Amino acid sequence: MRKEMLPDLIAELQDELELLGHLAADIEDVNKCKPKSQRAKAVYEESLALKLHNFYTGCERIFQKIADDINGGVPSSFDWHKRLLKSMSLEIENIRPAVISKSTLRMLEDFLAFRHVIRNIYGFEIDTERLQALINNMQGAYLMFKKDIDKFIVFLRKMMG
Repeated sequence: MRKEMLPDLIAELQDELELLGHLAADIEDVNKCKPKSQRAKAVYEESLALKLHNFYTGCERIFQKIADDINGGVPSSFDWHKRLLKSMSLEIENIRPAVISKSTLRMLEDFLAFRHVIRNIYGFEIDTERLQALINNMQGAYLMFKKDIDKFIVFLRKMMG
C-alpha cells in the first residue's frame, strides 16, 4: 500500500467505528424495551436480530477495507466470509500485524454465524435464546473490536512515518 493512501484508510476505519458505536448504543436502547404482546415480541426480536446482522456487517466492512488496501484483496472462495474473519486474526509477515485478537475472533465468529442464519430465515423463526445470548455479548464484542481496530490504526499511523 502506498503511504499517501493511509490517511484515507484511517479515516474510513474511524468512520465505520463511529457508526458501529451508534449501532451498539441503539441495540442497548432497544434491548431495554420489553414488548407487552406476543406479536410485539416477534417484531422486537426481529429488530434486534437485524441490528446484530448490521453489527457484524459493519465489522466485515472494516475487514474488507483492510484486506483490499493492505492484503491485496478479499478471499474469493465460497467461504470467503469465514476466511476473511480468520485472516484478520493472523499476522502477515512484512505486511501487517493481526488486526484483531484471537478472543475477538472467537466472539465475532458467533455474530458471523448468526448473520448467516438471519439472512436465510423468516423473522418469526428467530431462536430467542441465541438472540439474547448475542445481545448480552454485544457490548463486550463491540468494545473488544473497537480496541483492536484502534490499535491497528496506531500501526497504520506508524506506517505513515
